[in-house]
Amino acid sequence: MEITYVYTKIRSEFGRPCQFSDQPVELIVDISPDPTLAANFIERDIRDFAIQCSQDMSVHEVNTVCVESLTSSINHVEGGWPKNIDPLNIDETDRHKKKALKDEHCVNSMRSLISSTVHNVQQNNAGDIYHLYYEDDEMVEETPDQPSARAITFFRDPNEVKRTATSLSWHPTGSPKMAVAYSCLEFQRATEEMSFDSYIWDFESSSKPDMILKPVSPLICLEYNPKDSHILAGGSYNGRIAYWDTRKGTQPVEMSKLEHSHQDPVYKVIWLQSNIGTDIFSASTDGQVLWWDIRNMAKPTERMVLDLSKEGNLDKAIGAVSLEFEATMPTKFLVGTEKGLVLYCNSKAKTPAESIECTFSGHYGPVYAIQRNPFFPKNFLTVGDWTTRIWSEDIKESSIILMKPEMTYLMDACWSPVRPSVFFTVKMDGMLDVWDILSKQNEPMLRRQVCSDALYSLRVQDNGRFLACGSHSGLVTLLEISQGLCTLQRNEKSLVASMFERETRREKRIQGMLKAEGP
Repeated sequence: MEITYVYTKIRSEFGRPCQFSDQPVELIVDISPDPTLAANFIERDIRDFAIQCSQDMSVHEVNTVCVESLTSSINHVEGGWPKNIDPLNIDETDRHKKKALKDEHCVNSMRSLISSTVHNVQQNNAGDIYHLYYEDDEMVEETPDQPSARAITFFRDPNEVKRTATSLSWHPTGSPKMAVAYSCLEFQRATEEMSFDSYIWDFESSSKPDMILKPVSPLICLEYNPKDSHILAGGSYNGRIAYWDTRKGTQPVEMSKLEHSHQDPVYKVIWLQSNIGTDIFSASTDGQVLWWDIRNMAKPTERMVLDLSKEGNLDKAIGAVSLEFEATMPTKFLVGTEKGLVLYCNSKAKTPAESIECTFSGHYGPVYAIQRNPFFPKNFLTVGDWTTRIWSEDIKESSIILMKPEMTYLMDACWSPVRPSVFFTVKMDGMLDVWDILSKQNEPMLRRQVCSDALYSLRVQDNGRFLACGSHSGLVTLLEISQGLCTLQRNEKSLVASMFERETRREKRIQGMLKAEGP
């Protein structure tokens, strides 16, 4: 049976039809030659041009072969072995193979499968996909674009008394929105006229905030719920934890009670990866890490005191200024402290002695930022004083990679979510630095002056293309990263993995030599 289909088109869709008719010659205008133009005349070679008024058309017919498909199900057992055969026992599997090869039904099935397999192999061999048919031609390599960071838009604190943009949080669904927490970290500069409001900004309308969040105390940290984009959690200057639902207005839905909250400002809140998505935990300079359930914030569900003596004494606790949690390690988390230490903690510890497993020491000032590498969680990045360090959980004594010290204080840092070798840092002089540890470690591959004020906060969107920086005067700058900085390079993962392993082994050898020499 032949299938024929005629394609038609309405005449009005491709112009008015032309009507031709025969009529006698008519003189419209007669222009006499100008003898003065003869000097400018240049004789042109005679050329013949062939003009075809209509296009060549062809007729083509296609009739495909009908294929009947059948949907069926099979019962698959792991490894294809019977239940009474242990796949890990070599003796049992060998005996089963010999028994199956003697079965006539199995032999006939194998022969039928071999015939179709041979046909497919011969079909694949007809074209060698590994043969270089154009190896003599010159190969042109694409040159990567130069690293750059272009400012797209700005968000300014609308209040007269400017405050610091202390925390940034991207909308979890990729929407062009960002939540910014504003606070004054200088106690003597705070005045009664200073606003407590924080804002949600929309990139399409940067002149005014998309929504206002009204806390009872200035927010130092603010985070979107990754499972519900309408809910945000924030930590206040007075130590209280609150959460908002954007569908219910600008006021917080619920807050923690003051007597059960932190005693100092809350510098970090993180959402936990739970089934319900209502669990968070917070860190403060009072030396405590508290766990909360936003459905009932009367008191924290758990409490951990950051006491290095492992006695759980709050008077001896070290203040926390940064926090890091990885979903693949649900019981482990990292805390950056005011004294330059990084604490490796266990949330499921039964006693205070088991809560802090080990410490990493390398900074002389507060650890303002700490983040695990998204591709290699065992390695993490820290920023404090004038240095940036990369650590490995296998080495407690020192970092495996140390960047060149800066002349000004470093305030924040984060890894690129798409490239394992790239990370970003911001400094007190308003400079944004982009580092690529595979290229060079003594200087950044890109240095960009974002503003004249000090930069305090930094956040990269999940696609790695956009970057936001918050300044001391409340100015949030949105930058677009060049394509090369947000595109995974060839063999980049394996190269970074080998670099981390090499530096870890080198540091272990150094520590072993120091221990062998003794004090």
